[in-house]
Amino acid sequence: MATQNLNTDVVMETANKVIQIHSTLQEQKQQNKPMETSGEQLDDMEQADNSVENTVKSNSGSEFDTSTDLNRLETTLSVSPTSPTLSAAGIAEQNSSDGPLMSEREMTRLEKFRQLLAGPNTDLEELRKLSWSGIPRQVRPITWKLLSGYLPANVERRESTLQRKRTEYFAFIEQYYDSRNDEHHQDTYRQIAIDIPRMTPESLILQPKVREIHIDIPRTNPLIPLFQQASVQKIFERILFIWAIRHPASGYVQGINDLVTPFFVVFVFEYIEGEVENFDVSSLPDEVLQNIEADSFWCMSKLLDGIQDNYTFAQPGIQRKVKALQELVSRIDEQVHKHLHQAEVEYLQFAFRWMNNLLMRELPLRCTIRLWDTYQSEPEGFSHFHLYVCAAFLIRWRKELLEEKDFQGLMILLQNLPTMHWGNEEISILLAEAYRLKYAFADAPNHYKR
Repeated sequence: MATQNLNTDVVMETANKVIQIHSTLQEQKQQNKPMETSGEQLDDMEQADNSVENTVKSNSGSEFDTSTDLNRLETTLSVSPTSPTLSAAGIAEQNSSDGPLMSEREMTRLEKFRQLLAGPNTDLEELRKLSWSGIPRQVRPITWKLLSGYLPANVERRESTLQRKRTEYFAFIEQYYDSRNDEHHQDTYRQIAIDIPRMTPESLILQPKVREIHIDIPRTNPLIPLFQQASVQKIFERILFIWAIRHPASGYVQGINDLVTPFFVVFVFEYIEGEVENFDVSSLPDEVLQNIEADSFWCMSKLLDGIQDNYTFAQPGIQRKVKALQELVSRIDEQVHKHLHQAEVEYLQFAFRWMNNLLMRELPLRCTIRLWDTYQSEPEGFSHFHLYVCAAFLIRWRKELLEEKDFQGLMILLQNLPTMHWGNEEISILLAEAYRLKYAFADAPNHYKR
């Protein structure tokens, strides 16, 4: 197992370094000092982030001692870091290299990606290690396509693969989409209606499949003008419809629309410069829009292949993950767990959405994109590592949760967590916490069961 070859001390040290740097900045803020991050601190932050992932791949230290490290984890997690207030930023702030001016360190990092991607056969393991701590915007589209398994590692095969998959997607459009209101698909629509547990009564009339997607599309990131454009909503509608028709075991379930969003935004960035929130997507050439649509469909499909039991009837995958989250939190922070229990807050009442939407409704889109850099670098990132991110995310709000004394206060907080100004620093800390939890509990599930 991975943990048998893991030097846990290195993992704990490097993850702690991220949090120590954050704590120093917080102390400066509390003392009304300018929050300056030195070049050395920035280097330490990147080295710590990289070392966490590299340790898994390259260290062959002593066997993992869960009992010792559990105590260290519980001590560290008992004090939740307070997120700094960052200036409001657009989707473009997805990692430190997205700004208009790149530092020498950022340019060096970008060059590492470009060298790795330029070879005749991309080393995917090396690409995952490099991507774990964030992917520069300039190379994120190609990197995501490779990490998702959409594109092959061999450079010579990529163009033909893209052409074949894009042609295949639009063959689906021709085959299925134009006949979406035909009687031929009534059985499919009825099955979709059964598979959607929270469908509203009015959406069961006539074409429940199309009605449900029409209801959900305008809800997709309603504060971002990009997603209110008719051309964008039409693209999302086609992607969701074709996926549902091709996956009758689940059909369309509310929340799947969110999972298209990061891919769509990242692939739009491949063709534009600057901000995307107010960009008029219809100004792009038709061929470019078709490429973005097809690539978004296939990458979303790859993601859903690994978590489809989240969306089949009764959503058993989510039920299991929420139960696992409850058991995990009860072990790492008994006080928070008991506090929720005493207020009669059920984990399913807030964590269902965390699992169903992969925290997309809890985080700004720029943070989701950064988070997905790591998810695509982790083995089973979306299906397995996400559990530990959710646990770290809950404990992040420990102080605020314990201050709420009743069910109503807790639920209002849990459904409206103040992450609007979060950025890369908060996500790095969240991932460091999640990483430590994973390697304390991932291969020893009995340790999080009482």
